[in-house]
Amino acid sequence: MTAELPDWMIPPRPSGWEADDLDHLPQAPRHTELIDGALIFMMSPQRSWHSRLVENLTFALRYAAPAGFETEREMTIRLDKKSRPEPDILVTTAAYDPDRTWYAPEDVALVVEVVSEESADRDRSLKPFKYAQAKIPHFWRVEDEAGVPAVHTYELDGMTGTYVATGIHRGRLKVSVPFLVDIDLDSLVP
Repeated sequence: MTAELPDWMIPPRPSGWEADDLDHLPQAPRHTELIDGALIFMMSPQRSWHSRLVENLTFALRYAAPAGFETEREMTIRLDKKSRPEPDILVTTAAYDPDRTWYAPEDVALVVEVVSEESADRDRSLKPFKYAQAKIPHFWRVEDEAGVPAVHTYELDGMTGTYVATGIHRGRLKVSVPFLVDIDLDSLVP
């Protein structure tokens, strides 16, 4: 027995999916991403640890951000015509717009990916590579170390166009870029 794909899953053109198509897929699951023209669906159940950490880190960054920065959760970034990934958290310099569905990379100061089992390879290699290509200046990757968050911080090297590690933070995240942040990491999850 072969199951047929629903019509909405068939690309609208021979060249495949494009970034703007995500705004016209109401049947797609929440958190659908587009990477290199391929739709990526979040199909596995989200763990409470991941959800709680993303929620609390979003609020902590929102609180720490000075005027001119906005913190968003689970919004896409239109990297190019064929890629629109959805990081767990992003910090932007774009003004709040209640109808916005995506951000331009030049308006994004920081991207945060909280690694989950389903997305580990994308969060650790593919997405940071794509974010660096789009010249997003800061990338943080959060790993679950036996229930405790460890934040790996990176900054874009303008010469090479790649991220360089600036630290691994356990217990406390204290950085000065993209703005002053001092967060008790142990308080982010019970």
